Amino acid sequence: MQVFLNLTPSYSEHELIAALKDRDNEAFQYLYDHYSGSLYSIILQIVQDTTLANDVLQDVFVNVWRRIETYDPTKGRLFTWLLNISRNASIDLLRSKDYVNSRKNRELTDSVYGIDQVTQTGTDSIGLSKFLAKLRPDHRVLIELAYFKGYTHEEIAHIEDIPLGTVKTRIRTALLQLREYLK
Repeated sequence: MQVFLNLTPSYSEHELIAALKDRDNEAFQYLYDHYSGSLYSIILQIVQDTTLANDVLQDVFVNVWRRIETYDPTKGRLFTWLLNISRNASIDLLRSKDYVNSRKNRELTDSVYGIDQVTQTGTDSIGLSKFLAKLRPDHRVLIELAYFKGYTHEEIAHIEDIPLGTVKTRIRTALLQLREYLK
């Protein structure tokens, strides 16, 4: 009879954060193994390029390793903090001068096919589609534009042809509803 031991450590969120702050390599590997898939999905929805998404994901984890001391558990869960870092890094890439210049000469077919499909597939793969489906359609569109496509509130107001204040209010309301659904 063979007995297999599970040598992979398991952490509570509090233990994981403490181990990460102690620069524990096993804890960092655990963090990567358990969060990279979800973060990659979010990043890919924003940058829509697998190579760039991999680069951003790597940058995110390097950033987390360097800045774990800045995480404040009173302001939100670890996943939320990681998600914000990933989203911000993705949007920063899209707004960077190098990225904008590299996209000026791309083929038209790159931007015509599959954008909505990428968003739908990505939200399904991380389990968000069922929660987004509960939102009012006008709120869901704004969340998708802001968080999955990387548009600013001002850009959304222009795209949707609604006042900036309305965009901000609807996004805030939708985020509060999503928070309740995720509890």
